[in-house]
Amino acid sequence: MSDAAGTGTGAAGASGLRARLVPAGRTAVKGAAAAADLLRRDRAGVTVLIYHRVGLHLLDGGGAGQMDVDPGDFDRQVAWLAANRRVLSLDEALSELSGPTDGAGPDRSAVVLTFDDGTPDWVEHALPVLERHRVPATFYVATRFVDEREELPGGGRPITWAALRELDSSDLVTVGSHTHGHVLLDRLAPGRVDEELDRSVDLLGEHLGSAPEHFAYPKAVAGSPVAESAVRRRFRSAVLAGTRANRPGQDPHRLNRSPVQRSDGERWFRRKVDGGLALEDDLRRSANRVRHRGRTT
Repeated sequence: MSDAAGTGTGAAGASGLRARLVPAGRTAVKGAAAAADLLRRDRAGVTVLIYHRVGLHLLDGGGAGQMDVDPGDFDRQVAWLAANRRVLSLDEALSELSGPTDGAGPDRSAVVLTFDDGTPDWVEHALPVLERHRVPATFYVATRFVDEREELPGGGRPITWAALRELDSSDLVTVGSHTHGHVLLDRLAPGRVDEELDRSVDLLGEHLGSAPEHFAYPKAVAGSPVAESAVRRRFRSAVLAGTRANRPGQDPHRLNRSPVQRSDGERWFRRKVDGGLALEDDLRRSANRVRHRGRTT
């Protein structure tokens, strides 16, 4: 066998091994997180779910990453939520969370759906499902990619302004800001924070007819004190990570969210709906601190 052939075989073997180990690792982490849930006090409340893409790979012809949920799975998830949970708009959830903190707040049946970034599958695949099941959702848009027609961080072509207007015309949809350039606000120079937020607010107001009231931190990374203050001045709410339910009295500018992944399946999806798998998110955030070191978007 030639050296080239041997190298190719070795690379294929390594790729195949990784293809087996990565899913096994994800399952192990989810199992450990489920076990850790048993040690936590039950903290029922309002669970905010994060989606990113729903079948974007089917539109773009690429591979499907963990944040690109299969459209059929999404339909089944939303159907189950509509039948088994109270799915609230973000505004309804904020109203419930501002209520009494004596333990008589919302039960575990309350769920909010949110989406990040801004891709064409929102209109092509997600919106028809939401309308079929009459389920509300909030969509956070990184406006620079829509306005300048640039590929989004992590891949994916952006939604158009026309498609975003179609999305916004639904009575089930709330559109929020995800910054202008998907910038990590903990490392943006203080003098640029206002410009970054205002550009997003202005573009959404110009194209949709009203300024956004809600905000999502890119990559769920909290901002610097200067950035957080700027966010609080402009928006009624802001969302981060957390993979746990939100309780009455929760700071509306530090809402927890639970990411829905392609690999969740029915079992892990339902655990996340009930505010579970916090350990998985804790481990992911620790890894992301290393992965995103030195990055600005």
